[in-house]
Amino acid sequence: MGTFAVTGGRRLHGDITPQGAKNEALQVICATLLTNQQVIIGNVPDIRDVNMLITLMKNLGVKVDKRGRGEWSFCAADINLDYLSTASFRDQSVSLRGSIMVVGPLLARYGRAMIPQPGGDKIGRRRVDTHFEGFQKLGADFEYLHEESFFRVKARRLKGSYIHLDEASVTGTANIIMAAVLAEGRTTIYNAACEPYVQQLCRMLVSMGASVTGIGSNLLHIDGVKELAGCNHTILPDMIEIGSFIGMAAMTESEITIKNVSWENLGIIPDSFRRLGIKLQHRDDDIFVPAQKHFQIETFIDGSIMTIADAIWPGLTPDLLSVFLVTATQAKGSVLIHQKMFESRLFFVDKLIDMGAQIILCDPHRATVIGHDRKFRLRSTTMSSPDIRAGVALLIAAMSAEGVSYIHNIEQIDRGYEQIDTRLNDLGAEIIRID
Repeated sequence: MGTFAVTGGRRLHGDITPQGAKNEALQVICATLLTNQQVIIGNVPDIRDVNMLITLMKNLGVKVDKRGRGEWSFCAADINLDYLSTASFRDQSVSLRGSIMVVGPLLARYGRAMIPQPGGDKIGRRRVDTHFEGFQKLGADFEYLHEESFFRVKARRLKGSYIHLDEASVTGTANIIMAAVLAEGRTTIYNAACEPYVQQLCRMLVSMGASVTGIGSNLLHIDGVKELAGCNHTILPDMIEIGSFIGMAAMTESEITIKNVSWENLGIIPDSFRRLGIKLQHRDDDIFVPAQKHFQIETFIDGSIMTIADAIWPGLTPDLLSVFLVTATQAKGSVLIHQKMFESRLFFVDKLIDMGAQIILCDPHRATVIGHDRKFRLRSTTMSSPDIRAGVALLIAAMSAEGVSYIHNIEQIDRGYEQIDTRLNDLGAEIIRID
């Protein structure tokens, strides 16, 4: 288990370029299973979760080649479906939640697929009913093998159907889209997730020959085709990493420029940071964050306490609430952070309280933060990263604290952030990786 030794109080200065989007990468890499032709994907982030999926694809029989920094080619001409029944596949899949998105493409192209109960972050209940109910409406037979904890689906031929999703699940929507593009007839998906990741997946599939309309909305129409071709695709910059850098700059009183952010795909994220009083400027396709000694949280029009809550897109992504929470600890004023989706995602706040933050955990979904307004700094401590997003929030806290903090289980951070210590040290941080 790796550890970061973080010396706080270092101000950052300079330019930093965000990595490719983790969540998009997991989707579009799985989509390469839909064709026997070569697919080239650029701006692939070099992070643990993506690298684990690439290894899984290789083990399935996909020919994978690294063409250069962040650029990979995939050719799924000869897939070994027997690998799905091996212990190796089980071990890989249970440690990577994104592996569930191989099911839709395999079901569409080969008529069968199976997956163990997915793992991933321990942030609360994350059901997969949406995925398999969608497959069933496309005509697949579903079976859950309780003793093995395996899900199995098969279908002689998928047929288009009207599907009203019970929740706007991002991975569920992506999985059903990938199954539907090769189904017979028209599929309509209502209450579809419409995050930029899903939009990018749809655009990639269209470039491969799929027929998808309604991209960017929650109502998609997919007319099935017989086969798909190869394509070239470039992944968007990671909006979660961009938001993390904004919060990091505010907490450490730093002046940084975040390069090539794809501003039009950030949605409400910049304005949500402005509600915390953080100044940021949109320059071309960059974000400039000036050094700020103080930043004040807004109130609602009637003077009541500000609430920042997650919501389905185009609302605020839940993956950034941990960053908003830790950033608010040094603001002036109070804010209620409402994490609606996952009931365990706020449980890392006890570590911030140990560091001197004033936070009231109201219940598993809500926390009230009373900002210090920098009247005193957080204290250094030793802690462990429980998941990707809490891990980077703890890293931000440690970078602003007095003294040296130690963060264990940094493999969680490495799952979603590419060489984060090296890149931040280039800006002036002092983070030592201890293996």
